[in-house]
Parts: sequence; structure tokens; C-alpha cells
Amino acid sequence: MLAPYAGRVTSAGELGLPEPEETGATFTENALLKARAAAKLSNNVALADDSGVCVNALGGDPGLYSARWAGPGKDFSVAMQRVHDELGDTVDRSASFICVLALVWPNGREEIIEGRVNGDIIWPPRGDKGHGYDPVFVPQGETRTFAEMEEAEKNAISHRGLAVRQLIKMIES
Repeated sequence: MLAPYAGRVTSAGELGLPEPEETGATFTENALLKARAAAKLSNNVALADDSGVCVNALGGDPGLYSARWAGPGKDFSVAMQRVHDELGDTVDRSASFICVLALVWPNGREEIIEGRVNGDIIWPPRGDKGHGYDPVFVPQGETRTFAEMEEAEKNAISHRGLAVRQLIKMIES
């Protein structure tokens, strides 16, 4: 999504940077931890994100722990099943996907951008595109899950797509 604006984007992994422990209590804190570490170690502008799905009836869980609910093998079928099991017969299936981008310069300047899309958790999972919780999330105004959408369609309405478009506007201004 950033290629037309940023040229080549190099990942922290490509630079051999260690992944900092995500000890923050919010998506913003975790995104900042990652971006600050990358900016400091690379002496370059760094962009990091933290994101997840927050289910209202579960008090916002899995939230910050969205990836951890998938276990060490990152098996999101396990995570989706856990959401389904914990919701049980709960009528409220509302949820939000949240993405926070942190842009940090080596001089300490920081920018935070949040993208959020509201929707509902469905069961059983549908679709084979996307990743994570996409097969169980239907965004508001849609009948399809994110996993049933082509990448460009999903990016046009997703939490990450919204955040990236805000980032591009900020960079352009």
C-alpha cells in the first residue's frame, strides 16, 4: 500500500533488527515500542503497527493479544474457535478491527495514526483470502467476511487500509 509513496520499504527483519517485546497496555504503546526500537537501531525513519480484533462482548478481547490467542504456531483457526467458544450464545457479536501505526524519526519526532473498522463476528468462518480473524469478521455495510474479499477490496475498507491512507495524507501535507 505504501510502495507508490515510499519507494522501497525495508522490514526490520531484512535489517536483522531484533523484535522488541510488546509490553505495552495499548495498541499505541506497542506500535511505538516497535517503531522507536527500529528508528534507534537503524538510525532511520521507522514505521510500525500493532493491530487486532476487539470483540465487545468479550470486554475487548482478544485485542492486544489477538496473535497470542493463535498460540505459538500462529494457528488462527484455534484463535477463531476460542472467540466462538467464549462468545457462546451471546447475542452481541459486534467487534472492531483496530490498527495503530507509529511513525518515528531518529530525532524523536513521532506520529500516531489509528484506523478502525466496525463489524460483527460470524460463525462458521467463511473465505480463504486474507489472514488472522478475517474469515469470521464481517465489516459494517457488507455481507462478506474480509476473507471473502479480494485484497484491493479489503484494503479499501480495512482498519489497516484506513490507517495507511491517513498516513499518506499526513506525509503529503
